[in-house]
Amino acid sequence: MPDLTNWLLVFVRASALLAIFPLFSATNVPIHVRIGLGAFGSFLVAPLLPAIPVGSLSLWALIHLIFIEASVGLLLGFVSRMVFYAIEFAGGIISTEMGLMLSANFNPAANTTMAAPGMILHWLALMLLLSLNLHHWMLVGFQQSYTLVPVGGAHLSEGLLMDIIGRTGMTFRIALQITAPIMAISFVITLVFSVLSRAVPQMNVFSESFPVRTLAGLTVFGLTCNLMAQHIQNFLQRLPEDVMHVAQLLGTG
Repeated sequence: MPDLTNWLLVFVRASALLAIFPLFSATNVPIHVRIGLGAFGSFLVAPLLPAIPVGSLSLWALIHLIFIEASVGLLLGFVSRMVFYAIEFAGGIISTEMGLMLSANFNPAANTTMAAPGMILHWLALMLLLSLNLHHWMLVGFQQSYTLVPVGGAHLSEGLLMDIIGRTGMTFRIALQITAPIMAISFVITLVFSVLSRAVPQMNVFSESFPVRTLAGLTVFGLTCNLMAQHIQNFLQRLPEDVMHVAQLLGTG
């Protein structure tokens, strides 16, 4: 019975993590796959944890432990997905600057609608996630999280709250760094057409600027894809350290 309880609590944390973690939370990933991965990972991790004395636990105490473990998994998954939230925001900015917001389509990997630039960046980030073997690190990091946050050992603290708020605000900085070239060329085009509207008042600047803005934006987007990939890679490589830092704050709160 203690082994089954250990497995159940580990399964709850693993399932909550996979429900938000990039790639595994996509709509085109069947829920049976997530459940199977969570169950298999729990079978590997649960025997390494100290047994929980089930006899001394009431039903409400067990429910409380399940709630805590689900919250820990969701929080770790949320931190893992921070970079992808920034990428989705960056894709929205690029699409707006290029005038492509009306061509948004459903992206099953993000469970939301995106324009073409946002989809390209999102799939680029997923490929970098796999090429950097961060999905393998997830298995190691999940097991190590129990050394920092044991079962039922999570605590809320002011330091944890400030850290999450700071990481949430950092998503906007990441998005601005990714979209800086597109925003710069959009500003130059706006400035040029503002001067033209003064020189040629008969020109319909609003309608004439759209094709120029779209063509220039696509050109700059294609030329700076390598730079955007480097930015995304830098932030993805910091992902293991960020998740472990949040887990440490959870355990020492």
